[in-house]
Amino acid sequence: MAVKIRLRRMGAKKAPFYRIVVADSRYPRDGRFIEEIGYYDPTKNPSVVKVDADKAKEWIKNGAQPTDTVKKLLKDNGAL
Repeated sequence: MAVKIRLRRMGAKKAPFYRIVVADSRYPRDGRFIEEIGYYDPTKNPSVVKVDADKAKEWIKNGAQPTDTVKKLLKDNGAL
């Protein structure tokens, strides 16, 4: 099972809001997930990112692969 840490799009049309989730890579983007570890709101100025760093580190230690975008958000937030 390939586990990914990725963004799940939410919010209204033209007003995206993302949750950072841990999900099996075979699940759809906005489908089932294993655990929610944070959120990202790009509509605010500056962007708002809140991540549970302990959960993110634990999942990465257990083999979860963050996507490129999530990896950048985690680095900027100091969780990686």
